[in-house]
This record gives sequence, structure tokens and C-alpha cells, in this order.
Amino acid sequence: MFEHLNHRIPKRIEQEQERVSAVLIPLIQKEDGYHILFEVRSEKLNHQPGEICFPGGRMEPGETSAETAVRETKEELLIEENNLKFYGPLDYFLSPAGFRVEPFLGELIDYQGQFSRDEVQSVFTVPLEFFQETKPDLYYNRIDFRPGEVFPFEDIPGGKNYPWAEGSYEVAFYRYDDYIIWGMTAKILSYNLKYLQI
Repeated sequence: MFEHLNHRIPKRIEQEQERVSAVLIPLIQKEDGYHILFEVRSEKLNHQPGEICFPGGRMEPGETSAETAVRETKEELLIEENNLKFYGPLDYFLSPAGFRVEPFLGELIDYQGQFSRDEVQSVFTVPLEFFQETKPDLYYNRIDFRPGEVFPFEDIPGGKNYPWAEGSYEVAFYRYDDYIIWGMTAKILSYNLKYLQI
């Protein structure tokens, strides 16, 4: 009767409500080995101005996450298809706030340091070796539930004294020269370094 479940692939409850973005971790080969390129977001942007990130953005209707990562990288770094060697997907990030970021690995070919000033303030690179040899500093934010004012407390055991679950959220920081690479960018990188072994 329920044989249709034999081949079903489970998905996360409320997955349809996730806001999905994709980023590219861009490698550049230099004389001393591979470097990772980072962007400093333009101060003109409404969302996270001045923060350090990878090229990327929100997935558009009809796009795959891989297509999003490539499109956004081309737009932000002003490159063509032949300037990017696309390797493939890495492990994705899911935030407590309900958005998912799918990272991909790629390599920039003949990149000359250009970028779109509408979205990017500057770019810089860090040797891949630095991350392979340096563990991020980890800090923890507290996560707790705060029911809204109209929540029906009278319908649950304990009412307003209900023992809501609590948790913690890991926040990673890398410090390189004068740059602070932190948050989602640092976490995506630290958890995917195992796939960047040369």
C-alpha cells in the first residue's frame, strides 16, 4: 500500500521556504601556489556592505545553483566563460534564519584583478596554504525561541513557562593581515577545505 515510499528521497520539512543562494570559491594559481580570491562588498549595497565574501548571489527562477554561482562570478569579476574553470559542488551551508548557500569550486584563468564597482569595493587573495595551516577561531552565538505576542500559550503545557529548546550557533573567524574573514564565508571555507587538498 505504501510502496511508493521505497524510492522516495526525503527532503527537509519547510525546504520550499528556504532562500537559496550560490557562491563560488575562486582559486587563482600564482608562483607560490594556489590562492583564494575574496571580494569586499561595496559600501553602496544595502545588504552586508563592506563585508568579505565569495562571488555569488540569489538563485533566479529556472536556474540551477551551479548556474547561479557562474553567472554571479562573471558579473562581479567581469570575466567571460573561458576565464573560469568550473570544478564542482562543495558542502552547502544552512543558516538558522532559513537560507541555504550552495558553494562551488572554480579556478580563475588569466584574471587581471577587475571587478564590478556596483557590487564590489575591492578584491584580494589569500594563499590556500594559510587556510590549510590555520584553524579558524570559533565563537558561539546563543539561539533561543521567542514566541510572538499572539502565540496561544494557553494551549500548551506550562503556558508562558514552557521550556523552549535552546542551542548555539558556531561562528568562525580567520584573521589574515588586516582582513577579517568571518561568518558564513569562513564557515563554508573551513568545512570544505578537505576538498581543496592539492
